[in-house]
Parts: sequence; C-alpha cells; structure tokens
Amino acid sequence: MGSNAKAGSASKVKIEKFEDLFGGSAGQESSVEQIINAPLADLHTFKDHPFRVVDDEKMEETTESIRQYGVLVPGIARPRAGGGYEIIAGHRRKRGSELAGKTQMPVIVRNYTDDEATIIMVDSNIQREDILPSEKARAYKMKYEAMKHQGKKSGKNTLDEVGEAAGENAKKVQRYIWLSRLSDELLEMVDTKKLGFSQGVDISFLTEEAQQWVQAVIGEQGCSVSMVQSGKLKEYGKSGELTLAMVKLILSEEKPKERKITIKSDKIGEYFSDSYSNEEIENIIISLLDKWKEEGAV
Repeated sequence: MGSNAKAGSASKVKIEKFEDLFGGSAGQESSVEQIINAPLADLHTFKDHPFRVVDDEKMEETTESIRQYGVLVPGIARPRAGGGYEIIAGHRRKRGSELAGKTQMPVIVRNYTDDEATIIMVDSNIQREDILPSEKARAYKMKYEAMKHQGKKSGKNTLDEVGEAAGENAKKVQRYIWLSRLSDELLEMVDTKKLGFSQGVDISFLTEEAQQWVQAVIGEQGCSVSMVQSGKLKEYGKSGELTLAMVKLILSEEKPKERKITIKSDKIGEYFSDSYSNEEIENIIISLLDKWKEEGAV
C-alpha cells in the first residue's frame, strides 16, 4: 500500500495554528494545520542533515518519555518525491520512537520549498547545547545559502539573520561557514579538540590538497597546531607558495611554552555562583575572550 493511502488512513487531529505549537510563522498562508500519525517507515532523514542523532544518555531520556507519554510535540515533515515524507524537525523524536517500540509518530505535513525547509530544519536544532562545531558549521552554511537563494527580505545583514536563532553575530557565523570548508577529517579534529577552532578557520582557506598535507603531517608527527603556525599556513596558502615540505617545516617549529594563569577563588566568586563547575567557568571565560578577540580588542 502506498504512503498516501497510509496517511489517509492515519488518525488526524486538527489544531488552530502552526504558531501555537512552534511559536512563530512558518511562512505559510493556511490558518489550519493538520497532524497525522505517520508510520516511522515513511519518515526519511532530511537531505544532508548536519546534526547527529546518537544513542546517548539524552536519547535514553527521550525514549523513556516517549515510551510513557508518546511524542508530545509533533515533528515537521514535507511530502517526499520518492514516497513518504522528509523530516524537517523531529529526527531525534523519530529515533526515540523507534527505540520505544512505536510504529508511528505525529507530524505536521506541509509543502515547504527546499529553502523554507532548510531554514526551519536549522533553526529547530541550532539552539541545542551539545552541538559540535562541525554540525554548526554545516548548518550555518546550509541556512546561509537558502536565505541568499530566497533573496533579500529585510534590511538586515544575511549573516546576522542566519545567527539570530542562536544569538550569534555575523562575524561568528562567517567563521563557522569558513570552517565548513575543512575536510571531514580536519572537521573531526576540531570536534575532538585536536585542532583549535581558530586554527581550523585559518586552515579552511587552504586548497583541498594542502588540507590533506596538513592532516597527514598532524597524523605523522602527532603535533598540535598553534595560532602562529595556522596563520603561516594560511598566508603561504594565499600566496600559492605552500608545499608539503613547507607544511612539515611550519608544523615542526618549536612552540612557545604554555602559560598557566591562576585566578583566585574569591575573584571568581564575584562573577560565578557555586552552581557553576570549573569546566563551565573555563568555557564561559574562553567564549568571552574569543568574542573580545573577534571584535578586534586583541
């Protein structure tokens, strides 16, 4: 039996507006939305979906919630050319439903364009706390390209609009989009902190071949990359002078000794309550320093 027949026989519930569930307009004119209980087998992953769906502790919590109460917030999907539906928002809910032994999941089905679907897909995921740099880089690139394709709809900078949902400015968004040009292997190094974010941005300006050289040398020498080194790689790459031998020479240079800064607990206490862990405090301080640097204060 085809997916249309399945959708037709599924139970349906009418709600007043899309905004009542998701808090905002989806750019559609219809004032009445329809939720269907779609078979999980008919729900397909969004093309080039940049966000991970992993069976971690949070997924266990999602699964247990679905097992007890079902999917409380419907996913969003659109009809798929090959049959069934393409998930726009709700990939984790689908996985949780599978693990909970469910066979269906409530979704709102709408005929979104590629650009509309991409923007909704990114915005519905970008505020999660556990997003990796590679996920955000690919997501911002997809949303930026979709918004540029749609054309200018406001007087705002497109890069600023891309980062609005996550509260990030144009400079930060641009750096993530540059980062998306890294090879998958180098992006994984950024995710695992074997390669710094800023160093990754510098290396993203290199050709694919030069990026392969950098990856190979890091693998062979087991070395880290400093900001000075990544800056040199970028400059030599821009001038067209970079070679494999030069990459080896640059990455074998002796790095300056690591500086260790200690801040007294009473000073930290002026800004952070006891509820913050040491790791959370460090991450916040680094984030503020990165922002300070981006604004040209360093």
